[in-house]
Amino acid sequence: MTIDLGINNLNDPIAPEAPVLIPPALVDEEPAPEASPVIQAVGSLPWRFSCFITGTDTEIGKTMISAAILHQLVESGVRACGMKPIAAGAEMVEGELRNEDADQLRAAGNVHLPASLTTPFMLRTPAAPHIAAAIDGVTIDPVPIIAAYAEIAAASDAVVVEGVGGFRVPLNDYFDTADLAAQLNLPVVLVVGMRLGCISHALLTVEAVIARNLVLAGWVANQIDPDMAYLDENIEALAARIPAPLLGRVPFMDTPDFKAAATHINLGALPGWPPVRT
Repeated sequence: MTIDLGINNLNDPIAPEAPVLIPPALVDEEPAPEASPVIQAVGSLPWRFSCFITGTDTEIGKTMISAAILHQLVESGVRACGMKPIAAGAEMVEGELRNEDADQLRAAGNVHLPASLTTPFMLRTPAAPHIAAAIDGVTIDPVPIIAAYAEIAAASDAVVVEGVGGFRVPLNDYFDTADLAAQLNLPVVLVVGMRLGCISHALLTVEAVIARNLVLAGWVANQIDPDMAYLDENIEALAARIPAPLLGRVPFMDTPDFKAAATHINLGALPGWPPVRT
């Protein structure tokens, strides 16, 4: 007898199914117990957390929020490492190029790896990265960044990757920060610098993130203008239009402090955030 399992036309009427005959030898056998999917998941897939921090512009508090997230991870007992793939405005300190933002991420985490991994492109000139790279005589290539991220992730439980500038800032002639975020394919946290004009900047950034099929995991309202008028109304307008949870409101600080900022954000809504220990 020939059994045809092919489907020739989805519009053809479906024939009634023939009864399934179970061999007598199998009727009395007890089915094997199924393994618990929870046990399988815990045994084969260790817990991991990663996110990509972007912002509405430069100098709006991305590094402080990135460090605040790292601080909360460390306080939760997690091995956490920060990554600033491209840093512009580095200075020579004791024979080594150092960048203030990269140093702050290092201070907030508890997994300390070589700067060649955590910041593969350390640029001297304080300018847009593609301009700074051209002046320094280097080309920013995504391959070493992705390779470095893989090494960091292997050595840590959690990785916080901070972008450079705004979401669409160019890195070279054909590649920008949005492309890097897409290649890393991490959940995105948007830092909105609360000042006049931030609504349009934030919503355009949200559109760009969603257009690349990335997960917009949440956003943080960071007040950078101490005298911003109608602050609450601006935050309400953004909350009604951004399709992601508001993770916190960080007040203006004369001296930015990532530990203080961490007390103003609640990260439990982020995908993969470590569970609360009881």
